[in-house]
Amino acid sequence: MDAAARALPESFRDEADLEDFMTQPSDLLRADLAKAPGDILILGVGGKMGPTLARLAKRADPSRRVIGVARFSEEGLHKKLRSWDIECIEADLLDRAGIAKLPQSPNVVFMAGRKFGSSGAEHLTWAMNAHVPAMVAENFKDSRIVAFSTGCVYPYVDVTKGGATEETPAVPPPGAYANSCVAREAMFEHFSRKFSTPGRTIRLNYAIDMRYGVLHDVASKVYSGKTIELAAGHVNVIWQGDANAMILRMLAHCTTPTSAINISGPETISIRWLAGEFGKRFGKEPKFAGKEAADGWLVNTEKARRLLGEPAVPLERMIGWTADWISRGARSLGKETHYDTRDGSF
Repeated sequence: MDAAARALPESFRDEADLEDFMTQPSDLLRADLAKAPGDILILGVGGKMGPTLARLAKRADPSRRVIGVARFSEEGLHKKLRSWDIECIEADLLDRAGIAKLPQSPNVVFMAGRKFGSSGAEHLTWAMNAHVPAMVAENFKDSRIVAFSTGCVYPYVDVTKGGATEETPAVPPPGAYANSCVAREAMFEHFSRKFSTPGRTIRLNYAIDMRYGVLHDVASKVYSGKTIELAAGHVNVIWQGDANAMILRMLAHCTTPTSAINISGPETISIRWLAGEFGKRFGKEPKFAGKEAADGWLVNTEKARRLLGEPAVPLERMIGWTADWISRGARSLGKETHYDTRDGSF
């Protein structure tokens, strides 16, 4: 059944229910993965999206090896992935020899990177976001490589113009994180051109599930009566399950040389409006400070939607799910997105 045709639940009982729903594969995903046969190696599987992306890939084709690579510093993650039949390899991607020992796979999804903690340790951010991609791209030159990037590679754009397109030059505001992400893309492009490696770089703007993300951050502040800063007044978001599916499907839509594609929801969302929607559901009046800037980090997803179709989960349903989750005091990952940061310091 296609994701768009699945009945969307009103809420989720718990995290197991949430993760089960978001890892149900669609016929569209199965069809595209069939065009990209072979093992799938996921580098940096330990982040917020990695475990469910790995599980989604495995459920879409149980006969295929799905291999997750990470340092596995989070307690219980290795066991959880193994319970989903994901093979696990512990490795430090800053170690060239460690990368060389990894199995050669026809399909590589690169999810590794560093954002938070960049201020004061810019050297490590540059190493993770530029040096590691260079080593990976060289080592897996015979694979298809779909690499995570970010909408932060773009400059701020007028919030009324629909977001940056893939043709917008990648010239971000100051800050080690955004600029190192431009370098990451350049490394994958350089080695793609050198070795004719097919690939895609995914300029992702704010995937969310109930435990983290822009909706979680805004809803939590409204629910607890905290003030919401409005300077970064507009965002794009996409349901994590939709983002994972689109990213895996891009293995069947690689280009040579690699090329960028924006992945997010179709709307430019006003933070003021979003807080008001949560306020209605909670019976609370949102508190605001500041004024919305005329520009922001926003992407236009028309190209991806033409290629892959619309996201299956609409914004209104995501808002309802998040409000229910927050009001029940269900678990948060405790990882703020810092979507409201405009100076490039993370």
